[in-house]
Amino acid sequence: MQKKWMTGLVLAAGLAWSGTAMADVKLGVVGPITGPNAAFGAQLKNGTEQAVEDINKAGGILGQKIVMSVGDDVSDPKQGVSVANDFVGQGVKLVVGNFNSGVTMPTSEIFAENGILQITPSATNPKITERGLWNIFRTCGRDDQQGKLWADYAKANLKGKKIAIVHDKTTYGQGLADAARGFMNADGIKEVLYEGVNAGEKDYSALVSKIKAAGADVIMWGGLHTEGGLIIRQMRDQGLKTVMLSGDGITSAEFATIGGDGVVGTLMSFGPDPMKNPNAKAVVEEFRAKKYEPEAYTLYSYAAVEIMKQAAEKAGSLDPKKMADAIHSGMTFKTVLGDLAYDKKGDRKDVDYVMYTWKKDKDDKIVYEQN
Repeated sequence: MQKKWMTGLVLAAGLAWSGTAMADVKLGVVGPITGPNAAFGAQLKNGTEQAVEDINKAGGILGQKIVMSVGDDVSDPKQGVSVANDFVGQGVKLVVGNFNSGVTMPTSEIFAENGILQITPSATNPKITERGLWNIFRTCGRDDQQGKLWADYAKANLKGKKIAIVHDKTTYGQGLADAARGFMNADGIKEVLYEGVNAGEKDYSALVSKIKAAGADVIMWGGLHTEGGLIIRQMRDQGLKTVMLSGDGITSAEFATIGGDGVVGTLMSFGPDPMKNPNAKAVVEEFRAKKYEPEAYTLYSYAAVEIMKQAAEKAGSLDPKKMADAIHSGMTFKTVLGDLAYDKKGDRKDVDYVMYTWKKDKDDKIVYEQN
């Protein structure tokens, strides 16, 4: 009887070990799936989903299949915290997201405390990686790098122009505006207007009146595409030809839908067009075969999953902390964005922001093209 019991115990232990060995890799993607920034949430979700599909087809990560969960933070920090806690309860160990800097700040602390590795494709505020957390990385750049590009552009191309600086009071928007302002002021360029507005508002007539009174030739906008598009439309309605210079927060086709023809001529900072990177050619074709244009953060999200896979292979483990150590090691990752390597903070070692202009293409569609 004892022998039979021992045999059963060994068998049960073997099955338990087998189940552990073949356990799924739980990965969560979180962003604004609904709400005014849903266009960006779709980019994060679609990019991550395609990467998961491709990696699973190739055998998964260390022989284990990735199972993806989707969380909707609606670009709200409180909802982001709720999703983060839900992911913890699900046993998620890898996260792609969040989209907004102001949401990424609190969620990254929850993920750090619960042993979860996080890579954001889009949260650019410098403080995200300046807090000494072990678990947070990004495939995008930082606002201080982007703000420096704005200031350099102003110094080289906007001599004698009156510049207004406006932001949406968010961690991202104000952070970007303040970075640009700091670098500009250091170069001896003083803005004619510095103003904060509330994200989510629809009527910016008071702001437009201030821009008009200041005689601004250029408005540097620290914020997202919805408010940016509305500001441009309302400037044009009041007869202002003021040019907008903004950042990666307006990298959505919806910017042109909201702003109309008035967005033509808008300047925008973003990384080199990932869709034109030779490393992304096959993946871009996959997306287009599904009738989806992988703009902006789609490929940044795809790259986040590629990095996770390669970090696990380097570490020989799916332990998030060991994977984080591999990313911090300075190793080079082969991704759809090209070769990437990270410093000890969790930032990319390269600075890759360039300037774009929104213009009409040969089909009369308003698009952004790299200068």
